[in-house]
Amino acid sequence: MPYSLAIFDLDGTLVDSFPWFLRTINDVADRFGFRRVADEDVEGLRHASTREILSRLEVPLWKLPVIARHARRLKAEAAAEISLFAGVEAMLRTLADSGVQLALVSSDSEANARRKLDGTAALFSHFDCAASVFGKPTKFRRVIRRAGIAPADVISIGDEVRDIEAARTVGIACGAVNWGYAAPAALQALAPDHMFAQMEEIADVVCRTKA
Repeated sequence: MPYSLAIFDLDGTLVDSFPWFLRTINDVADRFGFRRVADEDVEGLRHASTREILSRLEVPLWKLPVIARHARRLKAEAAAEISLFAGVEAMLRTLADSGVQLALVSSDSEANARRKLDGTAALFSHFDCAASVFGKPTKFRRVIRRAGIAPADVISIGDEVRDIEAARTVGIACGAVNWGYAAPAALQALAPDHMFAQMEEIADVVCRTKA
């Protein structure tokens, strides 16, 4: 049977926010006192886990909530600069038309997420947004419970190592896209259930009969 619920990440998966991130990160670093990101650091950070990134940039954990709030405000101000990846709307409509429930889990605010998704926001049945000290596993569990879907029929799709780790923690399938924040090799090293090189592959996998 096909997957009944697809849980999507937002930044780097559905919306192309990485260029904005690179333009913004050093201003945020200066404001909150962590290490700036040099051009030569970017590729190494794309191969690192979230914990490794925070360690390399010397970001104190206690500052994360205020940094996240500031980043959400900056994203809201830059909404016009951050667009959907090509093919996202067609892919999401294909899933919705096939009866797949769509959910969005993001550390961004729901208001920002809906603004970025624009007309496609109406296709989503579930949103679980904003930063959380408990991380994505807790958000995944809440969404799955609200949707009333068995974990075996759920797939999460994201662009970072933590997306794969969260899916494994809650016992659902995971798909990773190779056009986001993390380097494809870093994602492949964790052997996700599905690796997506093109947007149209997502609907093919989610809607087809599982082996």
